[in-house]
Amino acid sequence: IKINPDDVGAYTNRGVTKRKLQDYQGAISDYTQAIKIKPDYAEAYFSRGYTKNELGDYQGAINDYTQAIKINPNYVEAYTNRGLVKYELVDYQVSIKEYTQSIKIKPNFADAYCNRGDVKDKLQDYQGAINDYTQAIEIKPDFQGFNNRGATKRKLLDYQGAINDFTQAIKI
Repeated sequence: IKINPDDVGAYTNRGVTKRKLQDYQGAISDYTQAIKIKPDYAEAYFSRGYTKNELGDYQGAINDYTQAIKINPNYVEAYTNRGLVKYELVDYQVSIKEYTQSIKIKPNFADAYCNRGDVKDKLQDYQGAINDYTQAIEIKPDFQGFNNRGATKRKLLDYQGAINDFTQAIKI
C-alpha cells in the first residue's frame, strides 16, 4: 500500500486478514478504501458485506451484497450470503429465492442446495428439504448433507433412513 496506494487488491487482502484477526472495523475501513478507489470492485463489497454480517449489521450486509450483485450479476456467493442474512432475519421465502438464484447460476453448488434445504426444513417442507439435501449429497457427499437429511428424515419418523444418513455422516 505504501508503494501503490491505489492497489485495491492490497486493501481487500488486508481487510480479509484484519477480519480473520477480528479487527472488524479495520477490515471495513480497508474494504471501504478499496471501494473508493474502484467503485465497481464487487469483491470489496462482498467482503465488506461478509464482515458487516458478522457484526450483526444485517441491512448493511444486504446492501453490500446487493451492490456486488449489481456489479456482477453472476456473483453466486453474494446471492448465497444474502440468502443467509435473509434466513437470519426470518425472511425465509426470500432466502429460498436467493439460494435458487445461486443454483441457477451454478447448478453444482452443493452448499446452496444444503442451505435451501435448511430453510425448507424450517418451513416444515420436509420432502422439499430432503430433495435439496439429496441433491447436495449427490454433488458433494459431506457431513452436513447427510446429517441434515438424517435430521429431517427423523422428523418424518423415517428412523431407519435417519440412522443410515447419520451413519454416513459419522463415517465422513
